[in-house]
Amino acid sequence: MTETRMDKITKTDEQWRAQLSELAYKVTRKHGTERAFSHDNFPKEPGTYRCICCDAPLFDQAQKFDSGTGWPSFWAPLDPERIETSEDRSWFMRRTEVHCAACEAHLGHVFPDGPAPTGLRYCLNGVALTFEPED
Repeated sequence: MTETRMDKITKTDEQWRAQLSELAYKVTRKHGTERAFSHDNFPKEPGTYRCICCDAPLFDQAQKFDSGTGWPSFWAPLDPERIETSEDRSWFMRRTEVHCAACEAHLGHVFPDGPAPTGLRYCLNGVALTFEPED
């Protein structure tokens, strides 16, 4: 992988609200979660999943798998430097939250129950992503 330079993107709450749908704002800026099976309708073709907030490339279709959870799931990010994690202790649980390194958008969570080769399951909110097909 090439070295990734991450410029932090900062906007006001008002700017994020103007840019995003109500649901995308709730999920990405307020750490919400969309309903299962509501936004994993991306095409099954080669391409890149990008952050809905800042357009950063985050995941590749080749690393996507059907976890049966109702949310888009990946076993690895395109570049680990584009993803940041933090501890999430909401809902009386202890989980690892995943967010975009560039704009700090909440994307979902990562769990240690995914497939090889990483054993990880990045369980993401589909509303936090856009899909760009390969040319």
